[in-house]
Amino acid sequence: MSADLGYLAGSDEDRAADFSAAWLDPTVSAVWAARGGYGAQRLLDLLDWRRLAEAQPRLLVGFSDITALHQAMASRLGLATIHGHVVTSLGSATEASAEELRRQVMEPESVVDVLAGQVLTTLVGGVATGVLVGGNLAMLAAEIGTRFSRPAVGGIVVFEDVGEEPYRIDRMLTQLVRTRWFDGVAGVVVGAFSDCGTEPEVEAVIEQRLRPLGVPTVRGFDFGHTDSSATVPLGVEATLDADAGSLVLSAPALL
Repeated sequence: MSADLGYLAGSDEDRAADFSAAWLDPTVSAVWAARGGYGAQRLLDLLDWRRLAEAQPRLLVGFSDITALHQAMASRLGLATIHGHVVTSLGSATEASAEELRRQVMEPESVVDVLAGQVLTTLVGGVATGVLVGGNLAMLAAEIGTRFSRPAVGGIVVFEDVGEEPYRIDRMLTQLVRTRWFDGVAGVVVGAFSDCGTEPEVEAVIEQRLRPLGVPTVRGFDFGHTDSSATVPLGVEATLDADAGSLVLSAPALL
């Protein structure tokens, strides 16, 4: 049994069992995370991935530490998932943000340009097409070396973080670069870095670490730990135009 840790909602075994029961329940259409999910990584080795693969696909919705599950669903099951508000953050979400999430889940055909209405900064210009991959930067770095990490190859990476000092952001991006996680990436969209030190220093780290990749890259996307965060469907093909500031889905995310 897992130790009694105050930051966990329950034991690893109980949480893995609850997740499995929901995913395997034929009456369930979506598994929606209640919170950001401390300890989500701890569930991955306890899940029966063969049984999950045999079940009718469900929709996974969540963000932050739920990135571990997004990565696992992509690498093990090849499923599209939704990076968006958890149940508890919906209470403080802006009306526009909540509506965008509703449309992405209930009316996916109505969502075309994920970056629509955003004011972005172009780091590297150009156009790229690839499958959307990413989530929380700390979790992406933490999953390196595991069998659940979905690399950036052939993808357009979208990432964000919260409460990380610039030197830690530098450390995590450097880790992803040095382990070749970014090898073969098609493009990059940098999301929000909330409460992460001074904006100029964070921007300098981002530019120094990402510009050398030489692929279309934009930053300033309102995506992550913000009340107005955009919803992003992961595992779906899209085209990034870094000059025009658009990220257009090739097809509705969930159809």
